[in-house]
Amino acid sequence: MVEKQLSTAPHNPALETEYSREKSPSDETLERLSKQTDLRVRQIERWFRIRRNQDRTPVLKKFCESSWRCTYYAVIFCYGLYTLWDKPWLWDTSYCWKGWPEHHVSNDVYWYYSVQAGFYMALSLSLFTDHKRKDFTEMIVHHFATLGLMFLSWMVNFTRVGTLVLLVHDCVDPIMEAAKMAKYVKKETLCTSLFVCFMLTWVLTRMMLFPFRIIRSTLFESGPYTGEFYMYYTFNVLLIVLQVLHIIWFYFILLIAKDGLFEGQLKKDSRSSDESVSEDDDAQTGIKGTVMEAAADKNGLKMLDQNGLSAHKISRK
Repeated sequence: MVEKQLSTAPHNPALETEYSREKSPSDETLERLSKQTDLRVRQIERWFRIRRNQDRTPVLKKFCESSWRCTYYAVIFCYGLYTLWDKPWLWDTSYCWKGWPEHHVSNDVYWYYSVQAGFYMALSLSLFTDHKRKDFTEMIVHHFATLGLMFLSWMVNFTRVGTLVLLVHDCVDPIMEAAKMAKYVKKETLCTSLFVCFMLTWVLTRMMLFPFRIIRSTLFESGPYTGEFYMYYTFNVLLIVLQVLHIIWFYFILLIAKDGLFEGQLKKDSRSSDESVSEDDDAQTGIKGTVMEAAADKNGLKMLDQNGLSAHKISRK
C-alpha cells in the first residue's frame, strides 16, 4: 500500500531539458534518457507524469474561475431578459430595423451594453492567466468578434439586434459553468444532468435561434431598412464567424457526450490542454509497476536523481 505519493518531481536537469521540448516522450526518447541518466524507463515515465501534474491548474482555481463566471452569466442573463421582455424586437426581429437609424437607446439597454462590454474586455485579458485550453485561439477570436460586434453596433445604432445576440449567448453559459463546477467537486450525477441541460440549451440557442433567427434577420430583413453599406457586410461577417465557432465547440460537446454515453460518466473537458491524470489515477495506473517493485523491498523504493542520490522514497506498510 502506498502511504505517500510524490507531488513534486525530483530535480533532474536532463529530464527537465527534455520536458521543455516534449511533455510526453516517445519510447525511443525514454530509452535514450534511461541510458543518459541511469534511471529505469519506468522511473522516467513516472517522473514525466508527476512533472505534468505539477503544471496542471489546481482544481480549486478552476472551480473559482467557473463559480464567478456562473454568477455573472446568471445575473446578466436575468437582467437582459428583464430588460428586453417588453421590447418588441425580442418577439419580432423586424423591429430591429424598422425606423433605423432613429432608434432610441433606453437607460436599461445602455447599462446592459456597458456592463457586457466591460465584462468581455476583462475576459479577453484574463484569458492569458486563466486555465489554458485547446480552444485558446478560438476564445480569443470569439471575444474580439463579440467586442467588435458590440462597438460597431453601438456606432451605427444596431443595438437592438446586438442585445439579442448577447441574450442568446448568455442563456447557455451559466449552465455550462455550473456543470463544470459539479465536475470539479466530483458530483457526477449532478454534472451529467447539468450537461444534458447545457447541451439541449446550446442546440436550441446557438445552433437554431442564433443562425435561423438572428443571422437570418441581419442578412435578409435588414436590407430594406438599412441598405447594404460597408457596416452591413462587416456586421454579418462577424456574426458568421461566431456561428463557425459555435459549430467547432459543438463538436467538442459531442465528444464529451460520447464519452459520457459509452463510459457512464462525463470525462474532462475535451478542450483541456493540460495533463488531467490526477495523483490518484497515477497511483492506480502509471506507477503500478513501480509499486510492485517497491513491494519486494521492505524499506521502500528510492528514486535516484541524475547524481545517483536518494531524492524521494515510496514507503509501504
